[in-house]
Amino acid sequence: MSIHKKASSTIAVGLVATLALTACSSDGPSAENGDATGTVNLTLLVDVSDQSMNIANAVVDAFNESQDGIEMEIESRPGGTDGDNLIKTRLATGEMNDVFNYNSGSLFAALDPANNLVALTDQPFMEGIDETFKTATKSGDDFYGVPFEQAMGGGILYNKSVYADLGLEVPKTWDQFMDNNAKIKEAGIDPVIQTYADTWTSQLFVLADFHNVSATQPDWAEKYTANEAKFAEEPALKGFERLQEVYDAGYLNKDFASATQSQGMQQLVDGTGAHYPMLTFAISSYVDLAEDAAENIGFFAQPGDDEGNYGLTAWTPGGFYVPKSTEGQQLDAVMTFLEFAASPAACDAVSDATTPNGPYMITECKLPDGLPAAVGDLQQYFTDGNASPALEFLSPIKGPNLEKIAVEVGSGIATAADGAARYDEDVKKQAQQLGLDGW
Repeated sequence: MSIHKKASSTIAVGLVATLALTACSSDGPSAENGDATGTVNLTLLVDVSDQSMNIANAVVDAFNESQDGIEMEIESRPGGTDGDNLIKTRLATGEMNDVFNYNSGSLFAALDPANNLVALTDQPFMEGIDETFKTATKSGDDFYGVPFEQAMGGGILYNKSVYADLGLEVPKTWDQFMDNNAKIKEAGIDPVIQTYADTWTSQLFVLADFHNVSATQPDWAEKYTANEAKFAEEPALKGFERLQEVYDAGYLNKDFASATQSQGMQQLVDGTGAHYPMLTFAISSYVDLAEDAAENIGFFAQPGDDEGNYGLTAWTPGGFYVPKSTEGQQLDAVMTFLEFAASPAACDAVSDATTPNGPYMITECKLPDGLPAAVGDLQQYFTDGNASPALEFLSPIKGPNLEKIAVEVGSGIATAADGAARYDEDVKKQAQQLGLDGW
């Protein structure tokens, strides 16, 4: 499974398996516009995962309690392909709920926003939404989404005790990172943990490097989509080269080919491994592995070649969207709901109901105290304005075989150049299926 699927179809909904469609509202998408008391009734369509339902319930309950004139109810839908098809069918037939939750990035773009969704560009509440998220829910000149859930980062989880014991500092260039790895290996600790039994984890050095690519060439994603830029060429080749470099240097755990993600997390927490390339959704998976895990595991963005451009590759959360079939008093009521959803009151309600694994994409929202240290590390990149979207939020193209190719490069079976060239061929097939110009 690709990171695109993990981040946009699975990670973004908490890695919960798809369940059958169930309705939490007896009215469904055709709820009446109002009742005898003048209340406007709305429905919100949300994927059925526990994480998404918990967040949706927290926001909706707080919204319903905040005023008397609007009543929001929730309907659930499947995740994955079934959920995608349901959303596209309802949009095409004009039977979509008043507002719905869906991914940002390339999956959002596939909804043909200009023809199917209501633009939110001129709404005052959009001024308080993080620019990274707005970029991932932009089509043409307009913005269409209000954030749902929190953001993730792609980078490196690290053991802070190992760093302290060896007198290391968080690296801001790849050379500094490799110097740290050399000192860690000398101390008898595995510098880099890889877990290729879970093949999707092999992709992080490639995909988390995209901030460095876009910092070097800001229009790379646009050129890539138009078949004018390749992974087999600089600067994108660097991600594959980084995979090869840590293998060639002998910095991996001996069982990298057979280790699972859970085993990698345990090794990181135990301090027998120092670095684990990972998405920050995984923070919740290690906090119970040791008493000090929450405080002892930190996070930093994947370094590149230029310290001046150091920053985070971000996976933005899904959003709330409004179909064009929502009109009149329903549309006015939905805007009232979105104004609330984009407020600190909504974030506070979510924080009370769940444990955030990353920063909110609403600039006035604050994370609660007592979260794992890595969450605070991640937050700082957004606070400093030092984050940019992952490639999958800027381009619809992602080949299905990246994880397999990354395993080969990261295992010394294929060179970085060969792997990147093969991946360029892999994405070519998908681009042609999408009917993109230039392919």
